[in-house]
Amino acid sequence: MKRSSSILLISFFALNAAFAQKKPIDHSVYDQWKSISRAEISKSGNLLYYTINPQEGDALAMVKNNKDQVLFQIPRATDIKLSENENFIITTVKPLFQDVRQARIKKKRPDEMPKDSLFVVDILKNNIKKYPALKSSQTARKVNNYVAFVSEIIVPNAKDKKEAADSTKTTDKNEKAETDSIKVRRPVARKERPTPVLHILNLQTGDTVQIHKTDNYFWSDNEAYLLYTRKGAAKDTVNEAGLYIYDVAKKTHKKISNGKGTYKSFRFDDQVNQLSFLADKSPEKSLLKEYKLYYYTAKQDTAYIIADKNSTGMPKDWYVSGDGGTSFSKSGKRLFFGLAPIPRVRDTTLVDFETAKLDIWHWQDDYLQPMQLSNLRRDMSRSYTAMLNLDGNRAVKPLSDETYNRINLTSDGDSEWALATSDNQYRIASQWDGGMKSDVYVVSTITGEQQLVAEALSGMALLSPNGQYVLYFNRDEASWNSYNIKTKESKKLNEGIEVSFVDEENDVPALPGPYGIAGWSRDGNTVYLNDRFDVWKVSLNGKEKKMITLGKGREQLISYRNLNVSREEDPRDRNTYIDEKKPIYLAGFNRTTKENGFYKLGKRNIDVLWSGPFTYRMVNADEKLDQIIYTKEDYQSSPDLYLRSNLTKETRLSNINPQQANYNWGTAELVKWTTPKGHQAEGILYKPENFDPNKKYPIIAYFYELLSDGLYTYQAPAPTPSRLNIPYFVSNEYLVFAPDIRYETGYPGRSAEEYINSGMQYLARNNNWVDSTKMGIQGQSWGGYQVAHLITRTNMYAAAWAGAPVVNMTSAYGGIRWGTGMSRQFQYENTQSRIGKPLWEALDLYIENSPLFFMDRVNTPVAIMSNDNDGAVPWYQGIEFFTALRRLNKPVWLLNYNGDDHNLIQRQNRKDIQIREAQFFDHFLKGTPAANWIKKGVKATEKGIDWGLEVN
Repeated sequence: MKRSSSILLISFFALNAAFAQKKPIDHSVYDQWKSISRAEISKSGNLLYYTINPQEGDALAMVKNNKDQVLFQIPRATDIKLSENENFIITTVKPLFQDVRQARIKKKRPDEMPKDSLFVVDILKNNIKKYPALKSSQTARKVNNYVAFVSEIIVPNAKDKKEAADSTKTTDKNEKAETDSIKVRRPVARKERPTPVLHILNLQTGDTVQIHKTDNYFWSDNEAYLLYTRKGAAKDTVNEAGLYIYDVAKKTHKKISNGKGTYKSFRFDDQVNQLSFLADKSPEKSLLKEYKLYYYTAKQDTAYIIADKNSTGMPKDWYVSGDGGTSFSKSGKRLFFGLAPIPRVRDTTLVDFETAKLDIWHWQDDYLQPMQLSNLRRDMSRSYTAMLNLDGNRAVKPLSDETYNRINLTSDGDSEWALATSDNQYRIASQWDGGMKSDVYVVSTITGEQQLVAEALSGMALLSPNGQYVLYFNRDEASWNSYNIKTKESKKLNEGIEVSFVDEENDVPALPGPYGIAGWSRDGNTVYLNDRFDVWKVSLNGKEKKMITLGKGREQLISYRNLNVSREEDPRDRNTYIDEKKPIYLAGFNRTTKENGFYKLGKRNIDVLWSGPFTYRMVNADEKLDQIIYTKEDYQSSPDLYLRSNLTKETRLSNINPQQANYNWGTAELVKWTTPKGHQAEGILYKPENFDPNKKYPIIAYFYELLSDGLYTYQAPAPTPSRLNIPYFVSNEYLVFAPDIRYETGYPGRSAEEYINSGMQYLARNNNWVDSTKMGIQGQSWGGYQVAHLITRTNMYAAAWAGAPVVNMTSAYGGIRWGTGMSRQFQYENTQSRIGKPLWEALDLYIENSPLFFMDRVNTPVAIMSNDNDGAVPWYQGIEFFTALRRLNKPVWLLNYNGDDHNLIQRQNRKDIQIREAQFFDHFLKGTPAANWIKKGVKATEKGIDWGLEVN
């Protein structure tokens, strides 16, 4: 017995020693932490490729076979493409990160910066060819034999060669002048400008065709033709400028449109027999760019104008839009393009400094001026769909105008009916509603007939794939509906079904939205709809309503969703189809355990393929579904890539962060408790890997709304946009608690108290290892608001950090989200801020939920981040917070990252805030000496010289 005890004691100390040898994460580790992107498997399942990206530095692309054997490693590769025959890989390779960094430090001009390269990997021959100075590259949709790319090459002209030669000559007169100390400037050869050269590379042979002075090009889908434009010289005496077509099989070039200008929106029909494009050939300095629609077939010598402002059917004072694009219907019988009103142009005779500059806000404008300005580029480029019937008289047929804000066709473009929506009369109300109501119509592309489908619809609408029905969701009635275009009849599809198809957990004042569409039947007559747990098959005529997941989801509390792993090849059709004659695969999320899994739908049951305490992402399969790749993660395991063969055997393919084993990591566990009002609550508790139940730990609560579904989500140590860096703090021996919060309309502040405070108190009461005197809170944005509220209601927290908080709902209610130009009123009346009424109808609630009016109660030291370029929360909210506490002589700090956004964008700022958050909480929760910025701040006279991070 004594010997067994000794062995256990030795094992315990050995384990502790192992933990003790692990380092805590510090701020130097972030750049090296890696993630996987673009994980794909080939059609055959024989090849797979993915990119490993450090947070900062050079990426590495891996190409492997399905036996996990490395075929190629390509440093700095991005945008990998595999040829259709799986013999070649084409990829862009970025310059070395350090080379780019040094060039930026030296403030090199764009043309002097390090350039990309094109790599072509011949998999069969096991070699790689490099093509430097890459500007762009392009392959046909069905990549097989060719790649086109543009590189920049120095091509000296004859005049420059002569000047360079002359500059080396010195006459006797010059020599004498130099001896007389008279300096003579010698001619210097002009620096050559690089010329863009288009290369058409034959992947099989390595042969290339080169075409100078071009950088705009476009492949046909079948790789038969390549379009390209040539700019021509300033004085184009040889008539080079224009659009050309290269016939790959014949190796011939043909000019199909002549003249300088802008050529764009190239589109071949599906059969590659017809071509359309837009071109503007107006003078370069013209203020009005007048595009025309061109049409070409191989039977013609050149492309001709098929539509312009003078065409039959064109609305008065309208023209072809340069922003509308072009496309053919699947049959090739219809050509679609965009129209727009001819815009007014500026009067260039006006003197700039003598004209007023102002914005005029009008109470009957559709949108507020800031929103108009934010959307100015979009609105200036708005176009309206029109059609040409290529088998008819080819008159322009407008399908929409300014009446409609949206028009949609079926994916083939050949159906008679289009779906159109109009939100004109509801735009002003969106200022406080948030969402936009619409009148929904169908419009005949043949006769122009309109049918009203739904009026003042709050929800969504879309055409069935076959173009015979409109499917729409009505938020006011919580119903899915179909509209039969032929019979003009509507059906409520979920009528008679007892379960809800809208968010059962909705806790904002706005009505709940739907769980969404799982897919369509191939014939387009049936839709598959999600409820919270299960998937339903509902015919659009309303006659069939069947739960295909057999009710197992609600029974097991697992949310089942259709897992689309098929490789759809039609670029026209973005719909997801469910074919019940083939195996149906499902992803499942267990609402109780938070585990994820993959399942196969049977006739009487749902079979588990694999499931566990993990999160799966990037699911990709081969054509036969024999090989599936995915990333798998939990809090302790970074998202590595795995291969599963025949849906059974799992093989790990990567180990992207082996360095994690050297650091004191952590664990994540689900905590459940009951709130003071009797609500069942849950959250995630993160503990350090070397957790010792005999010690006391400081604890930080980090919160937003609902976070517990992320129990099995990996969190890389990274400089965050200003969220709490959970792995950093856990590694440095903090406990971190992430509670879920469920809200009561009108009382978001009290709701935060109900869940956050009770959760922290539950942990402190029931666990001796929680130091209740060293508790902190941290939140960003909505979380920042809740931080501000909590410290006005309790003194239980020893430190608080609020990122981009709102503290005064009365002033924020009338504020602007400057990133979008939207009024903030909708947030309070209908969405996240959850007051549920306008300011003048619920002034008491706005004041109760505004921490500013209770700042005299605050005794918790608080740091605030409010940035002067915040596009979501007006940054003066942080100023109100700071100046109130300063006036009350309470400890408070305000960080303003100049020019940065609501969530920090600039990486140097993200790194900086990690250091300051750690210093702040270390000082107040662990008692370490205060950094200078905490102790005495940083004066404006020392800005850019001293950052205050030192501890003196």
